[in-house]
Amino acid sequence: MKKQIIYGLIAGAAVLSSCNDFLDDNRYPLDKQTDNPAYWTSKVNVQSQINMLYENFTGYGSGASWVNDFYYRSLSDDQCTHIESGAVMAFARWTYQTAESTNSVWDASYVQIRRCNYIINNTNLSDEVDNNDLIGQARLIRAMQYYELVRALGDVPLVTTVLNPDSPEVYGERTPRNTVMDFVLEDLNFAVKNIATQSSKVEFSVDLANAMKSEICLYEAAYSKYHKNDTERANKFYAEVVNACKAIMEQKYSICDDYRSIYNSNTALADGSPLGNISNPEIIFMKGYKAGTLGHSAAAFLSTETAIPGMTKDAFDAYLFRDAKPLATTSLDKSDKPVITEDGAFDISAALGVRDGRLAQTLDPQLAFGTVTFKRANSNYLTSTTGYTICKYVNPEAPYQQTTTAGQNSTTAPIYWLAYTYCDYLEARAELGQLDDNDVTMCVKPLWERADIDTSKLSKAYLESMGDSANNMDVSSLIWEIRRLRRCELMFDRNHRYWDLVRWHKLDLLDTTKYPNIVLGANVSGASAAQLKDVVTVYGYINGAHFGTTTQSRIFTEREYLQPLGTNIISLYNSKGLELPQNPGW
Repeated sequence: MKKQIIYGLIAGAAVLSSCNDFLDDNRYPLDKQTDNPAYWTSKVNVQSQINMLYENFTGYGSGASWVNDFYYRSLSDDQCTHIESGAVMAFARWTYQTAESTNSVWDASYVQIRRCNYIINNTNLSDEVDNNDLIGQARLIRAMQYYELVRALGDVPLVTTVLNPDSPEVYGERTPRNTVMDFVLEDLNFAVKNIATQSSKVEFSVDLANAMKSEICLYEAAYSKYHKNDTERANKFYAEVVNACKAIMEQKYSICDDYRSIYNSNTALADGSPLGNISNPEIIFMKGYKAGTLGHSAAAFLSTETAIPGMTKDAFDAYLFRDAKPLATTSLDKSDKPVITEDGAFDISAALGVRDGRLAQTLDPQLAFGTVTFKRANSNYLTSTTGYTICKYVNPEAPYQQTTTAGQNSTTAPIYWLAYTYCDYLEARAELGQLDDNDVTMCVKPLWERADIDTSKLSKAYLESMGDSANNMDVSSLIWEIRRLRRCELMFDRNHRYWDLVRWHKLDLLDTTKYPNIVLGANVSGASAAQLKDVVTVYGYINGAHFGTTTQSRIFTEREYLQPLGTNIISLYNSKGLELPQNPGW
């Protein structure tokens, strides 16, 4: 069964083609097999349905699709993304400009919730432990789906049964978000208590349940505090984060030596299984890929001649220097100006060498913009919207053809890992006013050491005293430094930065009319006019919001905190004489 689960995760497409399509099984009417009560008394049958839930973890995506949880087309102040707008490329504004006919989160999540509800409500094994184990796995994924719904849409209908077309709940009212999130916590706690496997990088486990619980509760805690000013509810969920993180930290995970190996592992096991990260002591849960079976395009997007979304100057400047001080107070060389070499390369090795080591493992050592290109050993000639090109997800030992071809990348994708858990734990403890030196030593020190940042003065008091003038979030120095650590440790990962800004009530920081510097990129003040072809600069820095002949803005309004409901579903309600209120401002 383990092997079946592993390959259900790695080669989902192959599994789907060789067994009943679970989506079809859950459309109405149900097929005779899964609608038969006897079917759900078999552990093998239920496990086969559980295996299909692995597709909820997108990882680096599938095939040539750009849809993935890392980097590509993410919206934040970490990168300047350009997307197709009609027949041209344009600076990325908000995900939704108007209320469209459908909302992808609504549509996808309720399909998965129906899957989970069918498992939860029908599983009837004779062994109570096995029964609760499999139901717990389904409840874990249901919790994930409701979390993503609430995060995107706020109040949503809470459905706990399998609905038929004539069920009155099909057109149910939107349930208050707090009620839904309380229900999510119940599902998470049931999963933590009842899933049988303690730890497994490729199976649903207790550790995975705690990692998901930490992520979800941290979002709810911060939302309660910074959006609703509900300190009591916030502290309740921060405490849940701490408990979930402690449960993981008590297991045998440890920070690995190589930061980049978390993201670009391509090493096969002795039996040929493509699970290089399975031996990484930091990985809690991962998605594997196998060349020729299931590939992705994360590395290919970063190795193409098409201008890739580059890191912003704002993100570059967020990294500490190796003397453990920010840009404003470091005694090291602050220059971000590249060295122009004899062969015309714009080399930034010196700037990277004095900063947090994670930066040098995220960016290439040369700039690429305009007519100035850079080529890695296994890439095409690169250019970037900001001049900074990204190497974090590329395996330097992978062959050129595999690296540069969409759908053929096979590096494993981390979903949850220990550094991520440390970031959750530190934030929750700091928000509760409970962070102490032991926490700093346990969680901050190993991450700073891996990044070659001086830890000789590291303590809670040191973090409280840093007083970075770049702090624009109206939080204490301690909270600011915890947020900095999270930003730099999780740079471009799983769209965390965007959702962090949402939950902290700081999405307005993405407004380019109020904060124009967030679209700036690399310092190219030494470039010639010919080298700057089609590139616009501001005080010598690339303007990443400019493409072709236009420069676009991204303007924030409060409505951006929630996506719009699809107009089709609202019209469907109206056709039944019912009302489904649209989100404010849409």
